[in-house]
Amino acid sequence: MAVNDPAEQKFKDIFEKLSRSSFRAGFRLSKTDRQYAIAKGQTVLKEHAKDLLTKRIGQAEPKNDGKQTPTKGHPVFTAQHATGCCCRSCLQKWHGFEKHVPLTQEQIGYLSELVVEWIRRDLAKPEPKRRIRKGETLDLFNP
Repeated sequence: MAVNDPAEQKFKDIFEKLSRSSFRAGFRLSKTDRQYAIAKGQTVLKEHAKDLLTKRIGQAEPKNDGKQTPTKGHPVFTAQHATGCCCRSCLQKWHGFEKHVPLTQEQIGYLSELVVEWIRRDLAKPEPKRRIRKGETLDLFNP
């Protein structure tokens, strides 16, 4: 990414802060999520992010707060955890958004851009190597 890229500058501080958390920094998109993100593109992912963020954490008192965002199943879910956008407690800790107050459209817009930027950055990294499970038989000729 270019040094003068607006997304790089806009999210520089938060990504730097998140990188110091081994929990947040440990998230990566699965192979399936990578394929989905590439197929849908950033515009569709941003729409999905806005929708999921609004429905799951946008209210002042979200249902099942702290447990409402799965860790798998959609690239936005993984990105929410990686960026501290998964519940109202994380939003308060990482982004300073007060609990018990509905998120504004401006806040939802910021968070959806952040989530999509995290997905874009993760896609730019080499695909993680597949884990080999205990007892799994390996094909020596097709790694």
